[in-house]
Amino acid sequence: MPNSHPLGSFVRRFLLESVIADRNLSRNTQASYRDAIRLLLRFIAERYGIDPTNLTVEDVNAKVVRNFLAYLEKEHCNSLATVNQRLTAIRSLFRFIGQCVPELVDLATQVGAVPLRKTVLPTISYLEKQEMDALLATPDRGRLQGQRDYALLLFLYNSGARASETAHVTVGDLDLGTSLFVRLLGKGRKIRLCPLWPHTAKVLRALLGRRLEGPPEAAVFLNVRGAPITRFGIHTLVERIAKRASKKMPSLQGKRVSPHVIRHSTACHLLRAGVDINTIRDWLGHVSLETTNRYAKVDLEMKAKALATCAVTESGRTPSREKASWQNDRDLMAFLNSL
Repeated sequence: MPNSHPLGSFVRRFLLESVIADRNLSRNTQASYRDAIRLLLRFIAERYGIDPTNLTVEDVNAKVVRNFLAYLEKEHCNSLATVNQRLTAIRSLFRFIGQCVPELVDLATQVGAVPLRKTVLPTISYLEKQEMDALLATPDRGRLQGQRDYALLLFLYNSGARASETAHVTVGDLDLGTSLFVRLLGKGRKIRLCPLWPHTAKVLRALLGRRLEGPPEAAVFLNVRGAPITRFGIHTLVERIAKRASKKMPSLQGKRVSPHVIRHSTACHLLRAGVDINTIRDWLGHVSLETTNRYAKVDLEMKAKALATCAVTESGRTPSREKASWQNDRDLMAFLNSL
């Protein structure tokens, strides 16, 4: 029996068999695991002078992993949350290795025992209702790009969807008939249905036009080149519009506005409207109620208002009394780069 085990073969099997075939993790998670392993291999090559081709499982012990995490934190300036993501991927890899080779269980256990960094949950940032109204009023709806921008902002606020979820919404995911809802594919490949306001449905129908009769797999939101918009494109769009909106709404100047801030705003405004916390959890696609409960601590003076306070009318503003409708080997590095 060999005294050492090449790491490359385990990496391939882990990513192709465990991550993709067996566990069917999302594309983003696959990329996160791949990047963590790639960074680890580069670190070992630079710090210890071991080529990834010659790297063995025995070379990667708990001390090496701890040094790698310190490297990410101090030299790469990664946040603790990012460092923990990398560690989670490495621990998952070694758990797989321990299951494949019994004599490596002890090493795998030692790596698995490397603790996650303790993090502090950041304060939830959200927009007040008038700030959200200002954001929605900013796009020039007389231009095609302005119509797209308005529709995307309105969709983000209505659905509370993540940027990645919004980028992947297709024509077939929308029901703009009588039911008025969108089907969202969230984290962990979990599907949820989110109701749309009648106004949101109207805006989306106008945006899509004849594309509603086209291929159901076609993306709803496109960039200026006519290609499906990316989550990075959505981030850029929101930041650009927020910067413009801050000229008329000074309170926005001190806030970092992102798609996730709009998602937080949706949750907070729903809570203020008296919507049940469990409904909001399903609305946002949270796995744990604890995540949703964070919103309940944001505002100590939440009032039970009519659900209409969250609705957006044709003008893009929110009347306080109008009823809303929420119902509705040597190639190892190349292999990693190719995934």
